[in-house]
Amino acid sequence: MDVTVGQEIPTFERMAGFHAWNRYAAVNEEFVPIHMDDDAGKRAGNPGAFGMGNLQMAYVHAVLRQWVGDNGRIVRVDLQYRAPSLRGLRTIAGGKVTDVREVDGESLVDLEVWTKTEEGTVLAPGTATVALPPSGR
Repeated sequence: MDVTVGQEIPTFERMAGFHAWNRYAAVNEEFVPIHMDDDAGKRAGNPGAFGMGNLQMAYVHAVLRQWVGDNGRIVRVDLQYRAPSLRGLRTIAGGKVTDVREVDGESLVDLEVWTKTEEGTVLAPGTATVALPPSGR
């Protein structure tokens, strides 16, 4: 895989809402009222129910896994949760290459990563490192 600093990776997108939040909650046993009930979300200072922070992490993992393929691996991901994921807005996970280096026969790629809304509000900025096999994908 030809990787260069400044390169953006293909995005991963999902619509924010009860359908996605319910599936995530079921898998992770995370049926918290602020994620399922608009009144609880409002009491927490939001316009209504809002998505789980860790679902943003899952979306970043999905965009990285999609990019590195089956032979690559995710080494590290760090995110900061900055804004709530509100129902009805498309959530976009993406990344941009910040460094490429060889370590012990692997190509390590550092990235700036994020999730944001279709309107451009950054929900969770962060950084990640992935390892690519020597021959690319």
